[in-house]
Amino acid sequence: MDHAADAHRTDLMTITRHVLNEQSRNPESRGDFTILLSHIVLGCKFVASAVNKAGLAQLIGLAGETNVQGEEQKKLDVLSNEVFVKALVSSGRTCVLVSEEDEEATFVDPKLRGRYCVCFDPLDGSSNIDCGVSIGTIFGIYIIKDKDNVTLEDVLQPGKNMLAAGYCMYGSSCTLVLSTGTGVNGFTLDPSLGEFILTHPDIKIPKKGKIYSVNEGNAKNWDAPVAKFVEKCKYPKDGSPPRSLRYIGSMVADVHCTLLYGGVFLYPADEKNPNGKLRILYEVFPMSFLMEQAGGQSFTGKERALDLIPTKIHDRSPIFLGSYDDVEEIKALYAEQAKSSSASS
Repeated sequence: MDHAADAHRTDLMTITRHVLNEQSRNPESRGDFTILLSHIVLGCKFVASAVNKAGLAQLIGLAGETNVQGEEQKKLDVLSNEVFVKALVSSGRTCVLVSEEDEEATFVDPKLRGRYCVCFDPLDGSSNIDCGVSIGTIFGIYIIKDKDNVTLEDVLQPGKNMLAAGYCMYGSSCTLVLSTGTGVNGFTLDPSLGEFILTHPDIKIPKKGKIYSVNEGNAKNWDAPVAKFVEKCKYPKDGSPPRSLRYIGSMVADVHCTLLYGGVFLYPADEKNPNGKLRILYEVFPMSFLMEQAGGQSFTGKERALDLIPTKIHDRSPIFLGSYDDVEEIKALYAEQAKSSSASS
């Protein structure tokens, strides 16, 4: 990469310009989605700034409250949640919001309603704030048929109905990865301009990867297919080199690594968490959507993740997502187990 030439580039593709270009391809669009996205981007910039000075501004540490998941809330969690709720409501383009931090869905005042539903995790991986590990915001956007009579049922849609999804990672740089259903693009925040610039156009995940990402501390509670797959990663019998383990413990950072380098991210069900640990609406669905748009796939151990229909807004699911061939391998192990258990019964 020629950094000297890069520094003098004048034709910069900002995220706003990129979305406006997409919009111009749909003559019937009214610009509502572009306005909504610009409010999400503003929220991401605000949180990026807060994360950068968290240690100095005493934002690290516990806020003294516990969120709906029973996790103690960090001060930054609380701040990020408020920022996104206010940004989304003030856009005038949303009618219902689902946040990881709020027990109930937020129904927007009828005077400010638009036709979109946004499900989001304002600060994923926040238990890692104190040690400086990458954390992020995850979001998924749906369109609601009747904004004036929106109910909780309208929110509980399968992920395949999603209009757009993305995440913003706050790390050594601030990166926003977005899909509006026509591929995946990555944008990096240029602090001197205050703009997200297109740095990773048309991201495609390699068909097969060399890394796997899983919390091996849970290994004793795994089912047979997961145990077999991880064993195969470490001790391959076909003469191929073993895979590298990369696990950060922050979903945004782990999925970002998997998306760029190929491989597989696993958060399976186990004896302790029979329904898995990750939430469907604002973790599993957006990341599965991005992975499929980049040419990979996602699987729950039973079905394609985007075919799931949640029954509650904070429902959880096991998830395997990443390179197409790697997820195919996991699917084959589950199919084998189902076959042997039906034969024995």
